[in-house]
Amino acid sequence: MTLRSLVLASALVLFGLPASSRAAERPARIVVDPGHGGAQEGATSPSGLLEKDISLQIAQRVREHLEKELGAQVLMTRDEDQSLPLPERVEFSNKQRPDLFLSIHCNAMPTKRTRARVQGLETYFLSASASNATARAAADRENAEAPTSRGARGDSTLAFILHDLARTEAHQDSSRLAYAIHQKLVAATGGSDRGVLQAPFYVLNGVEAPAVLIEVGYLSHPEEGARLGRPEHQEKLATAIAEGVRGFLAEVRKRDAPKPAQVAAPATP
Repeated sequence: MTLRSLVLASALVLFGLPASSRAAERPARIVVDPGHGGAQEGATSPSGLLEKDISLQIAQRVREHLEKELGAQVLMTRDEDQSLPLPERVEFSNKQRPDLFLSIHCNAMPTKRTRARVQGLETYFLSASASNATARAAADRENAEAPTSRGARGDSTLAFILHDLARTEAHQDSSRLAYAIHQKLVAATGGSDRGVLQAPFYVLNGVEAPAVLIEVGYLSHPEEGARLGRPEHQEKLATAIAEGVRGFLAEVRKRDAPKPAQVAAPATP
């Protein structure tokens, strides 16, 4: 056995099978994370709608669709208007050993000119560097609630390597999950397609499962901000997110299904 094989085998023992593999064995377990809450209000629409409320309303609809249509077990990081620090969201998620992590947010622009002009959908997965200035600004805004510094890791070098190997598949699947959801969102809502992007979101860093952050629209835009508060639009968003998850899980289960045993051909006399 090579060193890499030994390390990877140890990782599977210590950290469990990759979440995407576990999804093939039982109903999917999904953590849904409504952004902000409590004193952390997030973005605000021109009419006074708050991101913390909109994200929770959409997350509750997403949970309903995932449970009803996929038979999934859905756990919410928060189910009411409460403050919940970003590290606690990550810790909660990892304790559940989920197959997927979905963080739901609304975006915003800082100036009067950009608030009047910029709208649309963005879906993110984790990267150490942002795709562009827009992605960096989104991450900076959402990370504003994060601790100013993270405590030093107490892990040994070997434990760090094992952890990194165990998360490799989850990170690759995060990209696939982001594209699966984003395509459904754009098709269902007709919203402006601002792309699947990468950025260093705190809430995605450390989640030991395929994880995405969905910016369901710009709350700061006069028209889109108003739509985000309407139940019928929230239903479109929630349905599309659930359909994206369904498509992703179908691909994962097909990929991870046991392969038929290869029967050796009889030897030629």
